Amino acid sequence: MKFPSLNTQILLGALFGVLLGLLLGGLDADSSVREAGFYASTIAGGIFVGLLKMVLVPLLFTSIVVGVANLQEHKQMHRVWVSTLVFFSISMAIAVLLALVATNIFSPGAGMHLGMFAEAMKDFHAEKLTVGEFFSHFILGLFQNPFTSLAQSNVLAVVIFALFVGIALVIGGSRYRNFLVLMQEAFDLVMMIVGWIMRLAPFGIMALLVKLVATQDVTLFASMGKFMAVVIGITLVHGVIILPSILYVITRVTPWQFWKGAREALVTAFATSSSSATLPVTLRCTEKHLHVRREIAGFVVPLGATVNMDGTALYEASAALFIANLVGVELNLAQQLIVFFMAMIASVGAPGIPSAGMVTMVMVLQSVGLPAEAIAILLPIDRLLDTLRTAVNVEGDMVGSLIVQEIVKTSEPGAVSSR
Repeated sequence: MKFPSLNTQILLGALFGVLLGLLLGGLDADSSVREAGFYASTIAGGIFVGLLKMVLVPLLFTSIVVGVANLQEHKQMHRVWVSTLVFFSISMAIAVLLALVATNIFSPGAGMHLGMFAEAMKDFHAEKLTVGEFFSHFILGLFQNPFTSLAQSNVLAVVIFALFVGIALVIGGSRYRNFLVLMQEAFDLVMMIVGWIMRLAPFGIMALLVKLVATQDVTLFASMGKFMAVVIGITLVHGVIILPSILYVITRVTPWQFWKGAREALVTAFATSSSSATLPVTLRCTEKHLHVRREIAGFVVPLGATVNMDGTALYEASAALFIANLVGVELNLAQQLIVFFMAMIASVGAPGIPSAGMVTMVMVLQSVGLPAEAIAILLPIDRLLDTLRTAVNVEGDMVGSLIVQEIVKTSEPGAVSSR
């Protein structure tokens, strides 16, 4: 008997997860079947996410070290750096601009008032940072003891240290050839382990979606429906239309070809709501299914998982305007430009700060004088919206890898574009 492909198994797992979640959600709160289902899904989902996090740091470190060293050897590092950062900046800017335009047009929150959410805001105390404090935490978080960073899974600090090691390997030349070979073998070893973990992906994703679907508060969604619809619509437009269109124009890779190759990573990102936890799967899909060269994927994808957050940036911009509508404040063009830039900066994240996502969202609100406590309104619906925006974050990393590879390929002497 021939088993379905892993892609098909993951899609079936996601479908069964949603259906089981709906069934469990319809049972009484004290039902033993519901409780047993929750326990089982929590354990199974926790094991899957735990395994992904287990390989995250070694994969991140070895992939960047090997990627940087190989790029430097081919004298392409500068071109890859520039192409990667330009693409990340442009794609995030488009996402935020789309969010601001759509939220201004549909005006979610208009006619509602903060008093409706007084109970949610009563016991919530937002941690507030000035822009200067944010940058101070961010910059200092980049340069830390590498062993502490590796042990604490401080992703951005690990990325910075790996960049230094990769560059040092190139400058050191043949003296460190054995260490580079060791890193390449370590990377291959970790990718083999990732392949084993992916065999559990259909069950892990099913378990994660069971609990997500079963625990959602439908009545709350009804009151926040317009805002959720706007955010989901913006996110889908960016992920389904804009990013694939940019990819096709530059590389001639069709949306169908891309989604077929990226499917495992996108479904995993949706289920885990974590770009970092999905990184092993993203890297595997980018190299194996989308056929991006190892040295490019090993640099662009891990960097993108830490700094390229299209979905997060557009969500934070839209949320700021939504809260402004609730408060009854009309943000002028200058204030919306501030939101535009702050949402891009804040979406990069702040390593080393507890509840970093909440802190950065608060920073966007503070930048235009909106009440930081209003973020409590978003917390109950954040988990559901986070699934979709994480998938778009991951999609942006894979699209960026393909685009950077095309730019590097066409700029090589004697190279012919694949278009």
